[in-house]
Amino acid sequence: MRITHVETIPVHVPIRAGMTMKTAHGEHVDSEYVLVRLHTESGLVGLGEATVGPRWNGENFRGCEAVIRDFLAPVVVGADLFQRNTIRRAMDDAIKLHPFAKSAIEMALWDLAGKALGVPVYQLLGGKVRERIPIKMVIGAFPVPKAVALAKQFLDSGVPVLKVKVGLDPEMDYQRVKAIRELAGPNVPIGVDANGGWDVGTARRMMERMQALDLLFIEQPIPPGDPAALAQVRALSRGVPIMADESAFTLTDAWTVARQHAADVIAVYPGKNGGISNALEVVNLAKSAGLVCHMGSNLELGIATAAMIHLAAATPEIACERFPADILGPLYHEFDVIREPLQLGPVFAEIPQAPGLGVELDEAILAKCRC
Repeated sequence: MRITHVETIPVHVPIRAGMTMKTAHGEHVDSEYVLVRLHTESGLVGLGEATVGPRWNGENFRGCEAVIRDFLAPVVVGADLFQRNTIRRAMDDAIKLHPFAKSAIEMALWDLAGKALGVPVYQLLGGKVRERIPIKMVIGAFPVPKAVALAKQFLDSGVPVLKVKVGLDPEMDYQRVKAIRELAGPNVPIGVDANGGWDVGTARRMMERMQALDLLFIEQPIPPGDPAALAQVRALSRGVPIMADESAFTLTDAWTVARQHAADVIAVYPGKNGGISNALEVVNLAKSAGLVCHMGSNLELGIATAAMIHLAAATPEIACERFPADILGPLYHEFDVIREPLQLGPVFAEIPQAPGLGVELDEAILAKCRC
């Protein structure tokens, strides 16, 4: 069953009013992503999604389309859809980096395999280890009144766990988290994510100051690229788990973080890691180092969100019960590109049961959001 054509569909989907995401990387107000359809000689079509973002990963939708057209499609067309490892190697040989573009292709291969065999992707990954995925919601690094209002909205809807973006202005970071802790009370777990926005000295001061706020974790407190410095920060965290996200794109990154004892948790997700298979390699490396993993996010649409759900459903080392997943992207967008919305929140993400990723594109929506 061979691939005959790789189709790319660039889309523009706005973030809902009041739900934009502000981080140390900037403010995410809309999503210009690339969807992929892999066509086969049997008529089956597999779906993938590249959640590109130039400030986050150096990829944008125009570049992603060009990479897929000029480098990835030529090594994918004609290949057997079940030869996923051969295709992965061929893509890496064709062009370095570009994990989100490669992830879209690889995601579609999993979707095709599940459809061809009539089973959900989680079955191909070894079967479910949990029936649904605990999730949390994320509050951007906004001024205190706006951040508190968004936290109240989430808590009133039944959201049990929050993550707060920090990493811009240290004083405002502290006041934002303090105000949300006061609103939420002592029993709501709250983590923070600096997206690499603090330096080592600021991270040390902020961890000491936030000690009384009972944080669930501190994600990417300092910029990536210096695991020894991240290890210094971890040594001063007073038992609050340090999570590596931007520091662990590749398997080599994850090995370096683990070897330097620079984190307690490694964030994985198919886009960042270059596909479901690569994410699994990072998970297994973390397991061998005695670490756990967390399902992160790049504010995905429905296709990539479904891939994340299947991966989390089948992978016990993605510790969703301790660190609820960031499986939330569609909740932040004005609309999704799939026919039937995924069942997300306020507490759990439900697992799609149809073959493959379990989602189908909505052609009417595509017609209005295609770039």
